[in-house]
Order: sequence, then structure tokens, then C-alpha cells
Amino acid sequence: MSASRSTRPRIYQLFVRLFGNTNQTRKCNGTLEENGCGKFEDINDAALLSLRDLGISHLWLTGVLEQASGTAYACRPADDANLLKGIAGSPYAIRDYFDVSPDYARNPENRLDEFRALLTRCEAYGFKTIIDFVPNHVARSYRSDVIEEEDLGLDDDCSVFFCRDNHFFYLQAGDTGGGPPLRLPTEGMAGCDGRFAPETYIGRVTGNNAITWAPSLNDWYETVKLNYGHDFRHGRDTSHLPRVDAPVEEVPRTWRSMDRILSYWQEMGVSGFRVDMAHMIPMEFWSWLIARARQRNASVFFMAEAYDNDPAKLCDGHVLDELLAAGFDAVYDDPIYDALMGLYDEGKWCNDLDTLIFTGERFHRSLRYGENHDEVRLASRYEWGGIGSKVGKPVCATLFAMGRGPVMIYNGQELGECAEGSEGFAGDNGRTTIFDYWSMPAMVPWSNGGYFGSAGLDSDAKSLREWYGRLLHAIQLPAFEKGDFYGLNYANRDNLQFGRIADETCSGHWLYAFLRRDKDSGQAVLVLVNFHATQEMRSVRVHVPEDAWRWLGIQQADQFKYARDLLTENYFAAEVLGGEIVVPSMLACDALLLEILPAKI
Repeated sequence: MSASRSTRPRIYQLFVRLFGNTNQTRKCNGTLEENGCGKFEDINDAALLSLRDLGISHLWLTGVLEQASGTAYACRPADDANLLKGIAGSPYAIRDYFDVSPDYARNPENRLDEFRALLTRCEAYGFKTIIDFVPNHVARSYRSDVIEEEDLGLDDDCSVFFCRDNHFFYLQAGDTGGGPPLRLPTEGMAGCDGRFAPETYIGRVTGNNAITWAPSLNDWYETVKLNYGHDFRHGRDTSHLPRVDAPVEEVPRTWRSMDRILSYWQEMGVSGFRVDMAHMIPMEFWSWLIARARQRNASVFFMAEAYDNDPAKLCDGHVLDELLAAGFDAVYDDPIYDALMGLYDEGKWCNDLDTLIFTGERFHRSLRYGENHDEVRLASRYEWGGIGSKVGKPVCATLFAMGRGPVMIYNGQELGECAEGSEGFAGDNGRTTIFDYWSMPAMVPWSNGGYFGSAGLDSDAKSLREWYGRLLHAIQLPAFEKGDFYGLNYANRDNLQFGRIADETCSGHWLYAFLRRDKDSGQAVLVLVNFHATQEMRSVRVHVPEDAWRWLGIQQADQFKYARDLLTENYFAAEVLGGEIVVPSMLACDALLLEILPAKI
């Protein structure tokens, strides 16, 4: 099943703070000394070889940029506790865009050299490397000590709320919250008084656009909003901003600052960027910035976190379409992810996916994931029906097989990490903490003292990881990498034998089916997924309309004689009755990727 020439990105989100940490103390709100911390050097040859064999092509090295933190070093003092979410700090409260976290270096003074060495190792194993780019906001304590002349806020006119060439938005005396000083919601927490001395008289707007001297716990109070030459108070019309071909000297100052930041990391050897909350930034900026980045390296990869339903988006059209038009390679597919979670937590049906399936750029260039650092773990007992890691099979088989775009796995997902218990700042919420020093129980046995192998895994974790590997290799085949999509649920709603159970009066609650076909190679695959937690589906019949057979290039259904499950390599004779493909059994929480073959191989 090898597809070594595949260009479809298979991304592994690797949170450096946690990935290589084998310390099992896991004290709630523990310090670095107590709970340990992953290092750049933990991402060693054995780890990279194992990830490459799994089928990964891109490594998103999450949390690399220096963030505000409660840990002090000789090269950097600790941040004010009032500005922190968790002792380790949020990786999205950037303290210096030109630096990396000293937490990850064996020798903090040499942290950038150790990061460069990691980039070299990744390149040696054929990986493209991605780091976070967080353009919407920075930590309140932001200060660049790597390139001091590139510090933010220097020469800003702090007397006005908005000025085109200010880096920040500045609070005015009459804004909500009672006027200066800035009062943070940390007042009363351990070691906190709710005050931040630099904003005693001059306050700044929070990262989530909260114009207040007293942000709440629900605000991004630890961050400040960056200004791209558009006053967000006046709506979404950003047509006054420069165009894609604007010379550097004519664009707002923050645009120039961000361009220098990306140039710095590109020159260091970073292959691409995962952009945080990209929809909150003007589309004109993205067109300009990405074009300049591609002048430096035509293959630089940009993927965007974006949500069309966020009122803070800066466009009137669908934000995923707008970001792709601006030059992004891929954008998060949050709607389909939410729909699949809704199968278990909101009473949704597989048929509900039909309204989200369409042809076009957005569908086939969406980045699909079953987990990321913002989402609940698939194995969590809180959501996804609480049925454990096996739910990842139907969820990820569907997400990864339906389009041609990038796919992503979050470290630990492939081993059934469940994020059990309270880790610190975020509490016990089913997510692996991004705010605290911690380690992942499912990852420690695989790390195996730096050998990164299956020897220490139990049978369930080993089997799950092998399954993800088979899926990642299968989706590199032509039907999935180059092919088109044909949904079948709409044609099976009245089909009594399409997974209908109990007293249901319509089919398509737990069973989902679609076709993928690559016209050039002729490869065709039926994807059949059973989302039910416990119910095995027997004698399933999938009705394939006549136009679908023609779409497959099969003029008569009886020409289809054999199938091969790409996830198991098992062949079986396929019974076709009246245009229906008969599948003897579909196990609970399982998926079949059935390659349609005209004759026995």
C-alpha cells in the first residue's frame, strides 16, 4: 500500500512541552521541577523514524515560540502571576515572536541552537516542520530581547484608541470597567492582586476584542489585541486596506512587523505555519503576507484555524473561502467535526452530514482532525459518548477519507490518551492541558526511555496505533489523494437494510457511506462506517444509484466482483443484488475502505 510519492499533508501535532516528558508525578499545578517538561532533544531519531513509519509527513511543533511563563531563567525572569493561565503559561500568549521557550532546551542559553538542531533532524527524516504563528494577540508582557529593535508598541500613540500605525489598541478613560488602572480577573488568586504595573495608566484591548479596563475570566485577559490598520469597532469592511501588491513602505506598521517575523523563521528552516484565529485578521493582510512569504519560499505551507460563526471574523463571505482565496493551503473544518461529535452528544444523525458535503475548493482543501489541543480527547469520558478510544476509528476514517485535504493527529490520540483528571488551570475537562507542566500517561510507555517503540504498549494501544498507521497510508492512494466524492446516504434513507435499528423509521442514523474515485487511475473505493458504540450491523445493503455506477466507470453493477478492505488488506467476494452492495457484517465503531475491483486479484 506504499504511497511514498504522496503530497497530501499528514500532520502530527506535537506539543513539545508534553511529547517527550516521561515524568509521572503529575501534581496538579506542579512546577517544572516537580512535573518535568519535554525537550527539543526528546524528539530524537527513534521518535522521528517511528512517526515517519506511521505515515506522518508534517510535524506541527506546537508551543515553540516563547510564551509568558511562571518559570524563571537567568536569561529571562518569570512573568507576573497576574498575566498567566497556569504556571507553564499559554503557548498562545507570545512573549517574543523571535525566540523559543527556554523550557525546551537542555541549556536555556542555547535554546535557539537546540531548536535549529531539531529542524535539521526533522529535515533528515523527510519531515516538513510547522510552527505556530499567533498574529491576533500577544502576551501583555511582550518584549523582544532577541531583536530589540523589532519590539512591539515602540513609538505607538497611546493617547488614542486607534491609529493606523499603532501596534495596539489603547483604552480610553471613558471605556467600560471604570477607567485606569487595568484590573485583571486574577485578583484574589494565589499571589495575585489583579494589577499589572505597566498598565496602571495606559491600558490595552484584550485579544478577544474586549474594550474594558476590567476584563473577565472569560476574556483573553492575559493577551492584548494587535492592530492591522483596521478599527474593528467599525465593522468588517476592510476594503480601505492596501492590496496584495502594495510596497512594504505603504502598509500598516504591524503588517511589516509580521512579515519580518515570518522571514526570520523561514530563514531558520521552518517549512510552514499554523495560524491561530486567522479569521480575526483582515483578508487583505493575508493576501499580502502570504505572497511575500512565497516569494522567499514558494512551497511554504499555511494552514488556518478559523471559525465562520465567530462574530469577530473580518469578512462578509464564508471565512474558509476567503482565507483560501487569500492564499492559505488549508483551513480547519470545524463544522464536520462538530457534526460528528453531535452524533454522540446531541442526537444528530449521519444523514445530517449531507448538508455539509459539497463540491469545491473548501471541501477538498479543508484540514480535518479528530483531535487538536483545543478539543476534548476522543477517549475522554466526558464527550463522544464516553465510549473510549475506539470512537476514533469511525470518526477519523470518515474525516480522513472524505476529501483530498490535509489531515491531522494530535500527539497521544493514536495511543488512546484520555486526559483523565485535573491537571491545573483548566481543571478536569477532557482536554490535555496546554497551560501546565504535565505528561501524557498513554505516551510514556511508547516513549520507552527514548526508544519510541511498541514494546511497552498494551495490546489495545498497540492495535490502535497500528490502525491509525494503516489509515494514514491508505489515504495516500489515488482515490483519496486525487479523487472525487459521491455521497450515498441520501439514496439509502428508505433502505431498511442500511443499518436501521430499533424503531427508527428512516435509515442513516449510525451508518455512513460514500464513494471515492480517481478518474486517471480508475481506483474506486466504497467507504462504509458504523458509528454505533455497541451495535453490529449485519447483512448491510448499500444502494448505489445507476448514475453512481456510471460515475465509478462501471456500466453494469454485476461487473463488480471483488473488494479489498484497504485497512486490513482482506479480499472477499462482493455480492451485488439489484444495484446494492451487500456487506455481511459491520462491527460496532468500525470502518471499511472497500476498494472496488472488477476481477479477483
